[in-house]
Amino acid sequence: MRMHPMNSITINIENLKCHGCANTITKGLNKIEAVKSVSVDVPASSVKISFDGGDENIETIKTKLSGMGYPESGHNSAVSVAKSFVSCAVGRVAK
Repeated sequence: MRMHPMNSITINIENLKCHGCANTITKGLNKIEAVKSVSVDVPASSVKISFDGGDENIETIKTKLSGMGYPESGHNSAVSVAKSFVSCAVGRVAK
């Protein structure tokens, strides 16, 4: 059985405001099977993700981030901002 190499990517994202946001992002990305670890840097507005597989998983990760209200830098919208407020509130409540 051939093992896929572990890859990592750092994505600069929009709307990252607090540790509530970070909790939501971590939980959401960990639901993706290929994702092995998530490290959120709130002051830098970035997320470092280690994952199995190739570039196809990067698109899955970016789509998931955007769906939670944290799109890649430069891709923000009013809808993303609104989603991020909900994700932030949920992240603060759910420890």
